[in-house]
Amino acid sequence: MTDTSNATRRLLITWSLLMGLTLVTMLSARLGGDARLAALPLWSAGLLLATTFFKAHRVLMVYLGLADASPAWRGAFVGLVLATLVLVGSGYLAAQLA
Repeated sequence: MTDTSNATRRLLITWSLLMGLTLVTMLSARLGGDARLAALPLWSAGLLLATTFFKAHRVLMVYLGLADASPAWRGAFVGLVLATLVLVGSGYLAAQLA
C-alpha cells in the first residue's frame, strides 16, 4: 500500500472509532434514567468524560497531527484537555454532592 492509502485508512478507522464512541456516550446518557431533566448518574457522567477524553486525544493525535509533534506539544495539548475535563468533572461532582 502507498502512504496515501495508509493515511486514508488511518483517518477512516479513527473516524469510525469516534462515531462509535459518540454512540456509547449517547447510550450512557439514555441509560441514566427516565427523567429527561434529571442529572446523569455518576457512572454515566464518568463514562461520558472518559470517552470525551479519548475522542479529544484521537482528534489531537490523528487529525491535528500531534502524533508527529514533539512530546512537549503533545503533553501541553493533552494536559489542557485533561485539565478541562477534570474541571468539568469536579463541577459535576460538586453539584451532585450539594
